[in-house]
Amino acid sequence: MGVGEVAILGVGMHPWGKFVGKSFVDLGVHAANAALKDANVEWGEIQFVSGANTVRNGYPGWVSGSTFANALGFQGAQLASSYAACASGVTALSIARAQILSGVCEVALVIGADQVPKGMFAPVPGDRPQDVDWLRFRLLGLSNPAYFGLFARRRMALHGDTEEDFAAVKVKNSLHGSKNPNARFTKTFTVEDVEASPVVADPLRLLEICTTSDGGAAIVVSSIDYAKKKGIKDPVRVTGISTVGPTYPNSIIDMPYLASDSWSVSGDASHTFKNQIAQHAYTEANISAKDLDFAEVYDLSSAYELDWYEHIGLCEPGMARNLLHNGDTAIGGRIPVNPSGGLGAFGEAIPAQAIAQVCELTWQLRGEAGERQVDDASVGMSINYGMFGHGSSVIARR
Repeated sequence: MGVGEVAILGVGMHPWGKFVGKSFVDLGVHAANAALKDANVEWGEIQFVSGANTVRNGYPGWVSGSTFANALGFQGAQLASSYAACASGVTALSIARAQILSGVCEVALVIGADQVPKGMFAPVPGDRPQDVDWLRFRLLGLSNPAYFGLFARRRMALHGDTEEDFAAVKVKNSLHGSKNPNARFTKTFTVEDVEASPVVADPLRLLEICTTSDGGAAIVVSSIDYAKKKGIKDPVRVTGISTVGPTYPNSIIDMPYLASDSWSVSGDASHTFKNQIAQHAYTEANISAKDLDFAEVYDLSSAYELDWYEHIGLCEPGMARNLLHNGDTAIGGRIPVNPSGGLGAFGEAIPAQAIAQVCELTWQLRGEAGERQVDDASVGMSINYGMFGHGSSVIARR
């Protein structure tokens, strides 16, 4: 089911962290200007702005496309704003791709940025009994770390994963993140360091759960012809995007969004929501997992990363820890995973993080990732998902 490719002309980020005195708009504009500079494209040349929304920054966050265009200086570009929870960045990118492939525009800017309060994410204030996000907090007491802990226990029960396996994921990613100038956390950790950190949501410890962060990321994408006009003969190309929703019988699950990442209609572990996300991207790109050189996956916790190994087809169910301990998923291994350091090194800046993953794909495929460079990288995948059943994956190639 191949679809047309679009070129990535430029990428940019605002480093992740906590920035008192800066708004999410400041972070997004910083990232946008960096992407425009990287692309050698003037702001006035941009024909379409696709913003990824943040729900925690008031009305400007809900109309992010307009907010960022206004901050950069309204110049008549067409605008769109998207919300898909953690998948918002790829949803925004998919809209920009559609505009380009349909011929509506030639060059577009995709931006996401967030500024969040300290502590765990909480639902937007107000009583909303029809909102599953509100329900999981109020009825089930499931904060994000509690949910991650339950998920880790599930892997331990199903596949025999251990706390030492989860700690080893953090050790690997902390080494990767120590080489990333945009990461919030650049300290390296040992298994002993991880096991000495306090338990947050049994069995997960503080160092195994991603924090919340401020951050921004942006991408300039264009038609292949436009890239040639700009003198770029061999750009990084987006060759597949997945924004699929899950498939399951709603009548069986009263609160389906809470189970959608692992639910399988057939009972076959190869037909879960996460597998569907990956498979759609592979189909669009006309590749399979064996063609990947590296991947950026959604490590909300260390246990989540292991799960992704299996769902994107790097190994059979239950075999993820073998890849990890063999060194296959470290930089220098057969299939490096999260060479950026992942969310463990960055934290969550919700509308920016899926875009940040594509930034890492681009730097790796260009050979510009410095000390964390994956050797001979030519095909990479990013993947995550947003609450409420939003898939998110991008396959890029050089």
